[in-house]
Amino acid sequence: MTDGLPERFDVLVHPAQELRGELRAQPSKNYTTRYLLAAALAEGETRVVGVATSEDAEALLGCLRDWGAGVERVGEDVVVRGFGAHPRSGVTLNPGNAGAVARFLMGVAALTTDTTFVTDFADSLGRRPQGDLLEALERLGARVSSDGGRLPVIISGPVRGGRVEVSAERSSQYASALMFLGPLLPDGLDLHLTGDIKSHAPLRQTLGTLAAFGVQATASADLTRITIPGGQAYRAGRMSVPGDYPGSAALLAAAALLPGEVTVTNLRENDLQGEREALAVLREMGADLVREGDRVTVRGGRPLHAVTRDGDSFTDAVQALTAAAAFAQGTTTWENVATLRLKECDRISDTRRELERLGLTADETEGSLSVTGTERLAGGLTADGHGDHRMIMLLTLLGLRADAPLRITGAHHIRKSYPLFFRHLEGLGARFEYLETDAR
Repeated sequence: MTDGLPERFDVLVHPAQELRGELRAQPSKNYTTRYLLAAALAEGETRVVGVATSEDAEALLGCLRDWGAGVERVGEDVVVRGFGAHPRSGVTLNPGNAGAVARFLMGVAALTTDTTFVTDFADSLGRRPQGDLLEALERLGARVSSDGGRLPVIISGPVRGGRVEVSAERSSQYASALMFLGPLLPDGLDLHLTGDIKSHAPLRQTLGTLAAFGVQATASADLTRITIPGGQAYRAGRMSVPGDYPGSAALLAAAALLPGEVTVTNLRENDLQGEREALAVLREMGADLVREGDRVTVRGGRPLHAVTRDGDSFTDAVQALTAAAAFAQGTTTWENVATLRLKECDRISDTRRELERLGLTADETEGSLSVTGTERLAGGLTADGHGDHRMIMLLTLLGLRADAPLRITGAHHIRKSYPLFFRHLEGLGARFEYLETDAR
């Protein structure tokens, strides 16, 4: 990583008087993952421009190399020489703690024989369910071995394709995994999504990625049926990664909480990322937020008020928006966010506990999270980052508005999605101390 910080550290967040400045949004983690995988599934050379430097991206690149792709970093870009429909067989892949990476690759593994998936994060990714995807692969004819639907997993093809159902109740990533596989199967894929579909936006990002790489696919308006003809090939070329809305939502929420003026650029107006909705949520809460093209400016310090919103379309921004809600008048509720329980930590129960530890009033149901705003937060405590990059962002924003410094444990886990998060905030006027810790 390029952040110049210790390998493992806690962060001490000092209260900030204001935030001011302009910065360019980091590249999208979600689009980076999709573009790099599609580039590997193409035969020939693809240049992916402006790639995220997150741990998730590095985990994916390592797996693609192990499968036989050529990967070369050229400045902020990555040049991929793809393996097309023929990744190596008999390979063990370790996607680290990257759930989307693991699932996307599990889908593609049906093109191989005896691909084994393991993880160094047994208490995080190792506990996350994969059964819905594995069952769908088995229905297509793949041979699958797993630990009760969890890692380690072994997958073997070949499969021909055809009609298959997959549950979208817990994650859209299972369907995306099958969508990446579909065009390379002889019979293509007639994919039926069952249950209450979660996170429509990532599914549309996957469809957009397929189209960008020359793959034909059609989808019903409600995304319950996706049809991908077989025998297609991904087309190599040049792809530019858009700016990241989930990480930028944290910067913009921080800007709304403090006096000053912050502009974030490289945020495309017509982007398919669901977290783009975070801008509308902040505006509804009373933030002075203005967009001019791909530039978004927040003039901070205005009073905020509570909202009640269905958070399913912007789940990766819920933590950042919760920080804004913590200082808004009234009680904010994020509804329909049960999938947050299946992330790096339980982002409903664990968030409620951390908010209460800091003196806030919070509540939860199986599928919702509520927080009642306060005018002042004492700080002066140690908060648990739960090994979760989004939780670390939330706690950092709270610390910037607290009366006394706030220590956050395991802050190095920010690198999973946003390695330069602290550095970017420092550039806007925040002050942090980085406290090196032992391995844990």
